Amino acid sequence: MLGQSTAIAYLRADVSGARQPWDEVQNRSMAKRLGYSLSRTVVFGRHTDDPIQRLINVIRSVGAEAVIVPNLEHFGGAVPAALVQVADVITVEPHATYARWSTGQLPDELSAR
Repeated sequence: MLGQSTAIAYLRADVSGARQPWDEVQNRSMAKRLGYSLSRTVVFGRHTDDPIQRLINVIRSVGAEAVIVPNLEHFGGAVPAALVQVADVITVEPHATYARWSTGQLPDELSAR
């Protein structure tokens, strides 16, 4: 029997605000629905230094295959190309998956960044 793939949840506290508990529930629910084992929730604030690199470090340390996020506003409106090079990025609202490609190339909408 194969084990579940691991995911982490991510959010920015300043973007979630009072909705943070709800955003955390939504991230956990999406992970479960998609069959991921949710390792942890990473929460950064507006003053976190280099949040994407720090998130990548967490992904690598836990061996996560995916990052689940409430929406793209938690990344400033767009999926960071560096992030999707190391893990699939899944948004809750609207539901979308920004997947790594087996060739190592980025999808067209991310390769221009």
